Amino acid sequence: MFKDIIVGVTPTGVDQFAVKAASEFARKFEAKLYLTHVAGMEQGWGSVETLEPSGETERIKEQITEMYGETLSGIEDSQVLVVAGIPHNEILRLARKKNTDLIVMGPHTKEYEEKRSKMWGMAGSTLERVSQKARCPVMIVHKNVVLKEPQFENILVATDFSEQAECAVSYGGQMARNYKANLTVMHVAESGTTEAEVLARLEKECTPRLQGVKAFSYKACMGKPAMEILRMSQLNDTDLVIMAHHSQERDPEKAFLGSTVVQVALNATCPTMSVNRHFDLRCGLMYDQTGEVVDTEATATV
Repeated sequence: MFKDIIVGVTPTGVDQFAVKAASEFARKFEAKLYLTHVAGMEQGWGSVETLEPSGETERIKEQITEMYGETLSGIEDSQVLVVAGIPHNEILRLARKKNTDLIVMGPHTKEYEEKRSKMWGMAGSTLERVSQKARCPVMIVHKNVVLKEPQFENILVATDFSEQAECAVSYGGQMARNYKANLTVMHVAESGTTEAEVLARLEKECTPRLQGVKAFSYKACMGKPAMEILRMSQLNDTDLVIMAHHSQERDPEKAFLGSTVVQVALNATCPTMSVNRHFDLRCGLMYDQTGEVVDTEATATV
């Protein structure tokens, strides 16, 4: 399902759970895995241009290779890449170059545990910006993920009926079809809207995107989006939460602190996936209007 995976890393080890999850996917799907670190922030922006000539990037590469060597065992095609620059720019550039199916990221801050206890939802701006701008899905992993077989049995998609959320619903449908998973699509409504109205809109707008999904349901909730999504995730014993990440807030810091997807990702018991654009699984199955699998080989020979 995934053929090219990027996982963002730092030499601090804070990304260990993200690296472990990405490695499991790479082994499962025989995918190429790129452990990517963008140097510059720790060394000081004034020294970015000298990092590679001075041999600093190579030193960091050796450090990361040693740190995650055991985790990468058994993966035929994995690389550790260390480049100098602005983290989110370089990760997004590499994702476009490699035509990546998935970006996996951790919290990306040294002070993550302390900050999270003081301010709910705090994470690094790299995580925020990559999640918002990536062309492929971004999976955020901050806890140990035990991959089972199948990996995803219960998938939760949260939609706010925006254009980006439509892409998240479509991708959730693809994941559910391929894993034969149970899919729940939910919307957290504002006051003044009835549950019946929300459910009717969910059915009207989402059902055409879920052809071939054997078991799906709709849920309407009232309250704060992040809190309700987390609550529903726990109730459903969810393996994966899928959301769209977008913000109309011009102030980057306010957009970051108010991001529902980041708040959910850093507090959920399962991985959270951000999907902002339509993206087809490379080896996804094709379905007809009745929900049956289409034999693409037979179709090609007709």
